Amino acid sequence: MTLFNPKNENFDHLDPESKEIMTKTIAFFENRGKKKLKSDYHNRIWYDDFIEFLKQNQIFATLLTPSKYASGNKNARWDTRRICDFNEILGFYNLSHWYTWQVSILGLGPIWMSSNEPIKHTTAQLLKDGHIFAFGLSEKTHGADLYASDMSLTPLGDGHYVADGGKYYIGNANKAGIVSTFGKNSETDAYVFFAVNPEHENYDLVQNVVDWEGYVAEYALSGYPVTDADILSTGQDAWDSALNTINVGKFNLGWAAIGICTHAFYEGLNHAANRNLYGKWVTEFPHIQQMFVDAYTRLTAMRLFSQRAADYFRSASKDDRRYLLYNPMVKMKVPSQGETVINLLWDVIAARGFEKDVYFEMAATDIRALPKLEGTVHVNMALIIKFMANYFFNPGKFAEIPRRDDAACDEFLFHQGPTKGLGKIQFHDFNIAYNSVDLPNVTLFKEQIKLLQEMLLKATPDKHQAGNMDFLLYLGEMFTLVAYGQLIIEKYTMDHFDEDLLEQIFDFMIRDFSAYALNLYSKTDTSDIQMAYCRKIIKKPITNKERFSRIWETHVLALKDTYEMNP
Repeated sequence: MTLFNPKNENFDHLDPESKEIMTKTIAFFENRGKKKLKSDYHNRIWYDDFIEFLKQNQIFATLLTPSKYASGNKNARWDTRRICDFNEILGFYNLSHWYTWQVSILGLGPIWMSSNEPIKHTTAQLLKDGHIFAFGLSEKTHGADLYASDMSLTPLGDGHYVADGGKYYIGNANKAGIVSTFGKNSETDAYVFFAVNPEHENYDLVQNVVDWEGYVAEYALSGYPVTDADILSTGQDAWDSALNTINVGKFNLGWAAIGICTHAFYEGLNHAANRNLYGKWVTEFPHIQQMFVDAYTRLTAMRLFSQRAADYFRSASKDDRRYLLYNPMVKMKVPSQGETVINLLWDVIAARGFEKDVYFEMAATDIRALPKLEGTVHVNMALIIKFMANYFFNPGKFAEIPRRDDAACDEFLFHQGPTKGLGKIQFHDFNIAYNSVDLPNVTLFKEQIKLLQEMLLKATPDKHQAGNMDFLLYLGEMFTLVAYGQLIIEKYTMDHFDEDLLEQIFDFMIRDFSAYALNLYSKTDTSDIQMAYCRKIIKKPITNKERFSRIWETHVLALKDTYEMNP
């Protein structure tokens, strides 16, 4: 298993047209070079050249237009597999450029999910014309609390309305072709999504709320005229499209983290492997090798899990909603692991990570943003915990999900349906994956899982604990690790990657599981019986010096000097 490397990635899993999009995008960034990348970053230069590149090559039009609306472009479709690839590339080079892509996906969600056919065709043309899009959901006072939205749409009669209110922290709202805006009907209090044109005189672009080369807007509507032709959805449909759009968009955050960490990994390894201290290469020190192996295995696990989660997302249906567990994990777990990877690498390269000419300076800042976009860790964990009982104790039967690299339009994403009933969603038996391999650390991890299940049955959180997210957070983290490991093993059985790598991944998984158990043990609310289970869960992974050396030599050190961004 190797990491993404722009210098030699062939994208053989994609069709020729999609492959060309990826290689052209890599060439765009490499031709700009690191010096301009860093200069524009420091000077906060809006990336008109990138927007023009996307337009000239019809990239958003091809990647973000469902086939049904793609007149004249036979390669246009909403294909999650290649969307993941594009996410990884943009994250690898610059998060601000990725952000324009990400919030365009969010802005398009309520449009493609609506029943307003004319505006869908208009949107398809705007994509052809090179426009970007925005998602007007959050507000300064209420954040993303949809219940409390103050944006009002007042009916005037005969299909005419007037919109008043403000939105805050809205990416692309300076340049978007359409800003999909969420609000309430002032007479009925019903939710509504409507299309807004930032060029209109009643649209006030108040400010950029971040000091960054991207634009994250505060905007205000004052007597902004709206007609039925601008209405995307109302009532429950508007509510569902808001949450279902986030289901689609949050998947991108994990891939951005993977891209950031991969670039930082190459840069950190090159620095350490070519630096001599006290008569030794830095990479000869045992603690440096440990940090690199940990960073590499965590990063590889991030990628493996996210690839397998994409298979479930692409294969989803109204009868198979397992993606609603895996998606917030790609959003929450993967970027959080990304922070850990960057911290490990930073401990290796130390002061070099602050220098203005290295990519790492960007990575160290930008990686912090990802776990905090599309809801905090706590918000996503509150969602994930709803699945825990059925996951552990009430499995269902499902056909096996294959690897999904096929060139298909993922239509279900725009027909996800009602967002209720999460506690009823079933999952296939996780033991199928865990019992498919017989390796020491996987076996030890299975012992930890059994103890967690036993604790949930015999020391179930009481009513007070169940309402305390501070207590539930670490319980949820342990549950999340079980699902994380399950999908990684499924990927292993499909791709047959190195057995050593799987064992080394479960080395850190056991340590993380133990750390979460210790944190749960330390909470003031934890009962004596729960504390006893936490002590049993804490285990030390089975170390193997020969395995570690093989991972270090063949997986990590072998990447030395294999990638350096063009100057």
